[in-house]
Amino acid sequence: MKKLGLIGGLGPESTMMYYRDIVYGVKKRLGREAFPNLTVESLDVFRVLEMCGAQDYEALAAYLGGAVEQLAAAGADFAAISANTPHIVFDDVAAHAPVPMVSIIDAARDETLRRGYARVGLLGTAFTMEGAFFREPFERAGVSVAVPTEAERAFVARRISGELEQGVVRRETTEAFMRIIERMAREDGIEAVVLGCTELPLLFSQTPPSIACLDTVQLHVQALVDRILED
Repeated sequence: MKKLGLIGGLGPESTMMYYRDIVYGVKKRLGREAFPNLTVESLDVFRVLEMCGAQDYEALAAYLGGAVEQLAAAGADFAAISANTPHIVFDDVAAHAPVPMVSIIDAARDETLRRGYARVGLLGTAFTMEGAFFREPFERAGVSVAVPTEAERAFVARRISGELEQGVVRRETTEAFMRIIERMAREDGIEAVVLGCTELPLLFSQTPPSIACLDTVQLHVQALVDRILED
């Protein structure tokens, strides 16, 4: 098995989901008692958000790039970032990384194409919803991407940073997100919603959205398990 180097901490809740689902995903795929060897380099999500807010992408790329170097030094054969927002500098980090990297955006786009969706909605941090880095790979593949209204985006971003990043899940927040998704399906014609923040699955673990849902955590995990088990 190949060794994965995972950049975690962005935030801790999603890192725990990644770790659990990767190790048990490999065991299930193999059909025997075996866990993969992997290393996690845990970073500070609040520092990442500060860099994004200041648009200091050079510093962000250096921060993430340093983590990849640590993972490579620990023997990782490939690396991944367990969050969507830091992918704003993914291409730069990957271009200078000492090991190959697997993109969460590519994993989500590929599944969207596999399912045949032409128009999807995107939820995530303000940087993810308002930036081009997540949307453009979809659009180049012929998939249009809709985002919530300005007021809805502000609400989504506040609840992610103020609740989900802290591991807080409130029923009223889930219900409000459901209303946003339903409005987008009705008014924007989306066929599915992309959960473009790795904490968002926490909201829908008990009650899934009313339309098809593309969980970027699970899609990324599947891609990482595939890479771990490559010959």
